Amino acid sequence: MDRLSPWLCLLVLTFALAPARGSALFAQATSSVASDSLPDAPDGGVTAQSNSQDRAHPSATGSASPTGNGAHSLAGVQTKRILGIVPNFRSVSVNQKLPPQSVKEKFMESTQDAFDYSDLIYSGILAGIGQAENSIPEFHQGAAGYARYYWHTLADEADEDYQVEFFFPVLLHQDPRFYTLGHGGAIRRTSYAFSRIFITRTDSSHETFNASEIVGAGAASGISDLYYPSQERTWTKTGQRWLLNVSLDGFTYVFQEFWPDLNNRFFHEKN
Repeated sequence: MDRLSPWLCLLVLTFALAPARGSALFAQATSSVASDSLPDAPDGGVTAQSNSQDRAHPSATGSASPTGNGAHSLAGVQTKRILGIVPNFRSVSVNQKLPPQSVKEKFMESTQDAFDYSDLIYSGILAGIGQAENSIPEFHQGAAGYARYYWHTLADEADEDYQVEFFFPVLLHQDPRFYTLGHGGAIRRTSYAFSRIFITRTDSSHETFNASEIVGAGAASGISDLYYPSQERTWTKTGQRWLLNVSLDGFTYVFQEFWPDLNNRFFHEKN
């Protein structure tokens, strides 16, 4: 899956819950998305939101601002990378209609995720944390120990990417992409994003149980038993790796859901 640091996920949760606490900052960032998604709202509600947008964005047409930032035009739009570094290849912008992926496209996309340069950094960080916590004593300490942590982490990442994004989606005719909701309250959007670990689309655009995620992550954890020390091959250890992978994927979906709002408000990053 796309790799996002856990602390970035916590950051987006802070922004996501801001409307419930009355934060004007997040409300301003999401006002354009919310107004576009409610075409049948009463005239009074639409007028109130429109007036708010007019004050925040002098351009009534929603096009790029005179300053050239074009922030308003980025509402609901996903970028291929987050902050120019973190891969975000499988995120689909709000209301974007895409054809089913071919077998080749699923393979190429999973390969992009599995061998992206950012994975080298991400795996290095996780390896350092694992060694500092002595999470696998059999790997020992020192440079040799760090190398063991590092290549096991890289193998785990690549294994899960191929199982969750290629092998099972092809086998079950499922769509491994994340479709941005982009409207509704923060709780609704957070719940929607996290639920994508259980619900996905078929290649024919029907919702179905996300066996590619659940079964694929479990299969990846089982395959890792082939190269982990015998002490790490118990049902408990394998289940912990499975649960960790699925949970991180869920928080990744949450960040991807709110990334267009953060990008529109602060970064103005385009593809």
